[in-house]
Amino acid sequence: MKTFIKYARPYIKYFILGPLFMLVEIVGDVFMPKLMSLIINEGVQAGRGSKYIILMGILMVLVAFLMMLGGVMAAYFAVKAAVNFAGDLRRDTFKKIQTFSFSNIEKFSTGSLVTRLTNDITNVQNIIVMLLRICLRAPGLLIGGLIMAISINARLAIVLGVVIPILVVALVTVVRVAFPRFEKMQEKLDSLNSRIQENITNVRVVKSFVRDDFEKETFNEANETLVNRTLAAMNVVILTLPIMTFAMNIATMAVLWFGGNQVMNGEMKVGDLTAFTTYIVQILMSLMILGMIFIQGSRSLASAKRINEVLTSKVDLNDDNSSEKDKVVSRGEIEFRDVCFRYYKKHKNNVLKNISFKAYPGETVGIIGSTGSGKTSLVQLIPRLYDVDSGEVLVDGTNVKEYSIENLRNGVGMVLQKNTLFSGSIMENLRWGDKDATDEEVYEMARYAQADKFVKDFTDGYDMELGQGGVNVSGGQKQRLCIARALLRKPKILILDDSTSAVDTATEAEIRKAFDSELKETTKLIIAQRISSVENADRIIVMDEGAIVGIGNHKELLKTCEEYKEIYYSQKDKDEEVSA
Repeated sequence: MKTFIKYARPYIKYFILGPLFMLVEIVGDVFMPKLMSLIINEGVQAGRGSKYIILMGILMVLVAFLMMLGGVMAAYFAVKAAVNFAGDLRRDTFKKIQTFSFSNIEKFSTGSLVTRLTNDITNVQNIIVMLLRICLRAPGLLIGGLIMAISINARLAIVLGVVIPILVVALVTVVRVAFPRFEKMQEKLDSLNSRIQENITNVRVVKSFVRDDFEKETFNEANETLVNRTLAAMNVVILTLPIMTFAMNIATMAVLWFGGNQVMNGEMKVGDLTAFTTYIVQILMSLMILGMIFIQGSRSLASAKRINEVLTSKVDLNDDNSSEKDKVVSRGEIEFRDVCFRYYKKHKNNVLKNISFKAYPGETVGIIGSTGSGKTSLVQLIPRLYDVDSGEVLVDGTNVKEYSIENLRNGVGMVLQKNTLFSGSIMENLRWGDKDATDEEVYEMARYAQADKFVKDFTDGYDMELGQGGVNVSGGQKQRLCIARALLRKPKILILDDSTSAVDTATEAEIRKAFDSELKETTKLIIAQRISSVENADRIIVMDEGAIVGIGNHKELLKTCEEYKEIYYSQKDKDEEVSA
């Protein structure tokens, strides 16, 4: 609860005003049956005449109007409180997710985080509206109805003493059964959302491999599981209403039977029996409403627990204890000192093993090796996308852990292996690199990345809207736009993770040429599969199974590194076969 109280404080006046206006409606509901009984007893049976009946009717209309006003205002303030509460909670949950490391995100899964940000927060919002509008109303009617019923006929009120305990026991049992079922239902909703997200994101792969039927089958399995879990939870709700309705009807029939006998014996007035019956219905209806609140509350509690897990998660990668938070990357020198790393601490084997090398400011360093040799893992340690398990990564002579994460990453431009563009125009995407960049600066970096020419060929040029993930541009075009975006950061360290694999060799040569002439003071790390992409680098690092097996320039490695020679000649033979 402590986690959520702070989100109520800014809107405390709405949380107070809503229930206060609801009190107006409750008081009206409690007195309405009494007014009706007075009309029957005094106006009709006692013969006080139409004047008395009209006066009491006007009073009832006035009470009804005040009830309507109270109900409307209560609903207004309840919605205002709940929506603002949920908005702030959603904002902070999203803000917390933005601080997550990759391992934090992997722990929850993307689909689960989406569900928590949307469905779970909506569940909490709904229960707040329900609590502010109904929770006070239900106990108010229950207490008020009991007082009025007992004041009319205490002997007849014994019926309630039998029914109410039975309903309370039933409600407690239902809530205990419902809570774990709603938790499981939300987990299956996570799985379904993950399945949908994965399918839509990779729809081109699905279609190119003609796996539509497989995906449909997988989706149906996830959907069927969710349906079953939802039914298991909802069956509790379905069972509750008939049981409570049955109890209410039995109680009403008992009141009419015993009360009718009292009326015939002259022990009770007809108006009092009418009012008493109305109070019985109010009391039992308020118990039914409380039951619905408890059931919905069980679902919301499950959702609140899941949101709280995100908000209280310990981010395993932060700069709270950094000693040089004001320092910025100024030269771009990189040094690895005996670095070991693994993605999951439970794994026995390291992904990187005793990595040591130094890249000097302005130097171009190529990194090459077979798939799975640890190339991407190595460069992700520089901007602290992950932290080392042992050893040190230093930038400009300072351990990366001592920088603020923002300053460190601002000094590193990175084009990841999986190029990602966002919905919006090309210009908006490129300005991710520098939101304050002028149009001329954007055009210049696009020219360096060999993107300017094809962008100008589009009808809308730089204003062309990109689909989600950049689906309406080719792989090579996407890579060049991502390179231009990284260049706009004017980084001291530029990391290209196999980011020209979809670009032809001539265009790649033009990009390298631009790097050599325009990024002389930037340290460049280029991961590549093709030796032609790195053979002109100042130095090349050769990796195999997470270890460095060779460092040197192209000529030196051809003489000293067997793995490099093997890669070089295998690619050379393929090129010759293609030429033939």
